[in-house]
Amino acid sequence: MAENSGSKISIPQLIFIPAVITTAVTLLRLIGELQHWPTVLFSREGGGGFAIIGITWLVFVFGIYFAYRLTNAGEGPSSAGRAIGFAVLGLVVTIGGIVISIPGGKINFPGSQAVGLVLIALGGLLPIIAGWSRLGWVLLAYGYAVRIPVLIVMYFSIRGNWDTHYSKGPPGVEFPDFWTKFITIAVLPQMIGWIAFTIIMGSIFGGITAAIMRRRIAPAEQPA
Repeated sequence: MAENSGSKISIPQLIFIPAVITTAVTLLRLIGELQHWPTVLFSREGGGGFAIIGITWLVFVFGIYFAYRLTNAGEGPSSAGRAIGFAVLGLVVTIGGIVISIPGGKINFPGSQAVGLVLIALGGLLPIIAGWSRLGWVLLAYGYAVRIPVLIVMYFSIRGNWDTHYSKGPPGVEFPDFWTKFITIAVLPQMIGWIAFTIIMGSIFGGITAAIMRRRIAPAEQPA
């Protein structure tokens, strides 16, 4: 099951339903926070507070789903191990970028935040460049399809000073104006950080899915 240049599955069609479901969860999360529903489900803490209702967990679910669909259509990875390996390498690079980009962190030098952002983006691109590129492109499209609505929600939440996690930055951090806050806690994380997370984790779980499917298919293909 080598990757082919000729696509058998349309990316927009493949991600449409998952993107609709994910965006619905985003809106449910927003309503739950505005209505002060149970915190364990709809935490209003900055960063989300690991609330159960959220879209982060869906990356794993849809990573598996996309991998299953692609593999069944003959667009599986040339090597599941390679797909997983480069996704893991991307995770390591991205974590390094996060560590470097933390303001006031232990690793601090002129331009450290810019370098950190570049590393985060590079980590997210590794599965596309060197791993299972077809799945990587699907996850990239899905990532932006679901994160742009979050960015819009954050814009209005920050602008209106809503009591939701969408408007809150790190504890104790003050921002001089709206745009600085919006770019720092919304644009950069949503358009770079969470996209990298989506591609990397989706590729890891997708690669594992492809490996399992290949093991199950191989015995059936052997002559009797």
